[in-house]
Amino acid sequence: MDCIKSRSEKYIADYLESYEPYKGKWCYEDGCLLQGAMLLYKATENKKYLDFIYNYLNVFIGENGVIKGYEKTEFNIDNINAGKVLFDVYKFTGDEKYRKAIEKLHDQILDHPRVAQGNFWHKKRYENQVWLDGLYMVEPFYIRYETEFNGKRNYSDIFKHFVNVRENMFDENKKLHYHGWDTAKKCSWIVPETGLSKNFWLRAIGWHLMAMVDTLEYMSEEIFNEYRGLQILFKEAIRGIDQYRDLEKDMWYQVVDKQTEKGNYLETSGSLMIAYSMMKGARLGYISEKYAEIGKKSFEGICKEYLEEKDDGKLTLGGICLVAGLGGSGGEERDGSYEYYLSEPVVKDDVKGSGIFLMAYSEYLYLDKIKGCDE
Repeated sequence: MDCIKSRSEKYIADYLESYEPYKGKWCYEDGCLLQGAMLLYKATENKKYLDFIYNYLNVFIGENGVIKGYEKTEFNIDNINAGKVLFDVYKFTGDEKYRKAIEKLHDQILDHPRVAQGNFWHKKRYENQVWLDGLYMVEPFYIRYETEFNGKRNYSDIFKHFVNVRENMFDENKKLHYHGWDTAKKCSWIVPETGLSKNFWLRAIGWHLMAMVDTLEYMSEEIFNEYRGLQILFKEAIRGIDQYRDLEKDMWYQVVDKQTEKGNYLETSGSLMIAYSMMKGARLGYISEKYAEIGKKSFEGICKEYLEEKDDGKLTLGGICLVAGLGGSGGEERDGSYEYYLSEPVVKDDVKGSGIFLMAYSEYLYLDKIKGCDE
């Protein structure tokens, strides 16, 4: 464990020191790293992680709460994600600009287009589409707002979003959730009979698992039906994904259920998301303690497989799918086929993997602390 910890901390320190904002405007990708830094601050109380967040927010949040590069009217659910850290930063500083920024993002939730079943459209330009990714982008923010600022009034709305996904996007035989759902059944990437995409993409499943465990963390037990119901959905999803784990490497494949098909590969970001969700879910008591050990082994497996030393002595994290989606515009058509998911670039040190690395490492440290207390 000490070797894993030393290498992980070296990688994280170098990554944060050299990080440049992903798009130069408010975006979900930077939000992954901000959240990772916040979780590491909570796990370690090392102020350098908080300083990284403050330095970032000083550029992106104006005195009146205006968010650099954010446009509500885009109605892009991804844009909510980076706002999660604002709750803690507001609590730590008491600076009203962060509360105002929270309210601006919450205003989008109030007006965001929804499918007939109640879930948010993934984006304004993706009409009537629900993607697993979007649950992570919005629900943990939404539940914190409800718990801390709105008297828990909309817990049932949040829970219904997860129920709708379970009822409409879950494959009873595979025990996995599909990446996307076109409720209007008009998109070219769907199976016409169901409106669902054709495959089980690892990172989408990872987003969904993190959405559930992070939402549960801030959901009050007082609203018991929703609290208990989401735990049941989380347990089912964890059991489902665990059966596809590569038992030699303790990772998961880019297209989850097609491990042996040509071109498939063990993918880093989704595997980290599952490791994080397992360790955190077990630590908070939502799933069996056995998953803490599985998540730990997975994190270590990722480090062994893809955390490598470069010629300059710095570490690099490989095996990260750069991006994947469904449909598109401007002549781009992502059809959700097996071949499509394998065609997207596999890169190193992209924040969609590296940011989650920080999050998973925070849980790895909690597990180390718990074991230390037991010994």
